[in-house]
Amino acid sequence: MFLWVLALLILCAFLWNCKGRLKIADIKDKYIFITGCDTGFGNLAARTFDKKGFHVIAACLTESGSTALKAETSQRLRTVLLDVTDPEKVKRTAQWVKNQVGEKGLWGLINNAGVLGVLAPTDWLTVEDYREPIEVNLFGLISVTLNMLPLVKKARGRVINVSSIGGRLAIGGGGYAPSKYAVEGFNDSLRRDMKAFGVHVSCIEPGLFKTQLSDPIKTAEKKLAVWRHLSPDIKQQYGEGYIEKSLDKLKSTAPCVNVDLSLVVECMDHALTSLFPKTRYAAGKDAKAFWIPLSHMPAILQDFLLLKQKVELANPKAV
Repeated sequence: MFLWVLALLILCAFLWNCKGRLKIADIKDKYIFITGCDTGFGNLAARTFDKKGFHVIAACLTESGSTALKAETSQRLRTVLLDVTDPEKVKRTAQWVKNQVGEKGLWGLINNAGVLGVLAPTDWLTVEDYREPIEVNLFGLISVTLNMLPLVKKARGRVINVSSIGGRLAIGGGGYAPSKYAVEGFNDSLRRDMKAFGVHVSCIEPGLFKTQLSDPIKTAEKKLAVWRHLSPDIKQQYGEGYIEKSLDKLKSTAPCVNVDLSLVVECMDHALTSLFPKTRYAAGKDAKAFWIPLSHMPAILQDFLLLKQKVELANPKAV
């Protein structure tokens, strides 16, 4: 009996794997729109999908990013300057995209644009420190999605939202994790609402990757800038040596960071081209082996493991 069950499980795994390999046809007549293409995942995705034959419309924040991308891609690829936090620019861009895609609609929308913001203990921060990552990562993503959704529905296409393992676990204080938690919620409701229209919605959850967004030098500079403006009471609680120790901790995580950005783009590719795209994609060894499993563990275990990485405070009872 055991052998029959084992054989059945192996057969199911084989069929599931075959199902995941089934691809769509006619890539060359499909349009995709990607945000955040100046650097990182978005830049690599734009170049990759251009080579595959998609009609790529790449949204860049800067003129220099747009120029550099156009120099590395075919004449099919088009760029547009877009700040996802500007509602009027998002509306105008959606209308421009509508004119580009015509009756074909938009096969793929990849919401990739994002910022890290300040990573620091919560009691160091102000509401303004939370505002930027939430404006970009959440409201910018929602704004682009709502404006592009009629075009995606027309093509019965795909929406791919780039979240993070920070949408599963709040590893540090600041606006990044709250923004990504909210992206996960928006993604889930959008996915269910779009099923009736034949639109697939997927979420990608990258682990820690080496990109400009996670540049340890910039992250350290932002944290140090906040530290310098803290009240004497808070500095006394944390201790004068806290900031140096915390920055050293930040440097020690560098060897654990994924450097192969194609791991995320491969998830985007599957979500765009598979006949049966997944609901969620974990990208990076750390995400698959540690962060995602830990997110399913009891809170007491999560707190124990994450707090072990924190620097001990000098005098938390100081008033």
